Amino acid sequence: MSQPSSSERAGGMTAPGGVTMPPPLPGPRIELNDVRAGRLAFYGEGATAAGGGPPLLLVHSINAAGSAYEMKPLFDHYRGKRAVYALDLPGFGLSDRSERIYTPRMMTDAIHAAVREIQSRAGEGAIDIMALSLGCEFAARAATETPNAFRSVALVSPTGFDRRAARAAEKNPSPDGTRAMPWLRGLLNIPLWRRGLFAALTSRASIRFFLEKTWGAKNIDEALLDYDYLTTHQPGAENAPYCFVSGYLFSTGILKLYRNLPMPVWVAHGVRGDFVDFEELRVVKRLPNWSIEAFQTGAMPHFEIPAEFIARYEAFLNRAMAA
Repeated sequence: MSQPSSSERAGGMTAPGGVTMPPPLPGPRIELNDVRAGRLAFYGEGATAAGGGPPLLLVHSINAAGSAYEMKPLFDHYRGKRAVYALDLPGFGLSDRSERIYTPRMMTDAIHAAVREIQSRAGEGAIDIMALSLGCEFAARAATETPNAFRSVALVSPTGFDRRAARAAEKNPSPDGTRAMPWLRGLLNIPLWRRGLFAALTSRASIRFFLEKTWGAKNIDEALLDYDYLTTHQPGAENAPYCFVSGYLFSTGILKLYRNLPMPVWVAHGVRGDFVDFEELRVVKRLPNWSIEAFQTGAMPHFEIPAEFIARYEAFLNRAMAA
């Protein structure tokens, strides 16, 4: 549950030594305080143009360098055209990065808090949500818990549709189950190498390597690399990623949650790189409210071909609302 008040601020995070990390996106930064998710930073404002549709909430992925910057091409496009907001999930960006166990429940509660804040500003109507990669699982969970709050759900390169997820579901089909490995989190958090290991994983060379695997190509977005390096070198940057690596943020029963989504759902995914296993999409592709589109890109088509991506997303919204 969010506390009743929120605040708007400018500026970014100041690390020891006086190095300031700027906000990932332009516009007002809104700070929320949620009982379970902690202090949350999210960005955006109402539309300056009429007729842009309901608000759109953007949710980034989870990795060592996650932040709302991962949704920047979409935020930049819609800003001024419709109300658009983007959230730094707990443990990332300018949100609370304290040492704690990060879970799907915490991430979902953060989305609920952002939705409530948006509706307090724009009215109680349903919003659109678009999420990336593992963020899709948290968006889907939020949409199954409060379906009247969401007009549509867009999932970009969603996790949970690969063979590994299917095997995890066979072992533990509960929507509340996770792949958590406490022993691995404990190992990563041993003080002797805790910071040094994360520093090695988040060198510029390492970040470039992982982005090239995401793109499936060498021509990555250099500005994203720069921000990824900056955000991974802030206090507490390793806390949420170590939970991610240890499986705490992956839900074993996510396929059941996906199937239960009652609103129009759009899936967009690429065909290059390391994130192309969507075998279990067969579970949902025949459902009448699901639309699935492949792009000749890596896992972040909104960075590679933003105009085509946005045009096809808008076409989905038009079809869904007409139906």
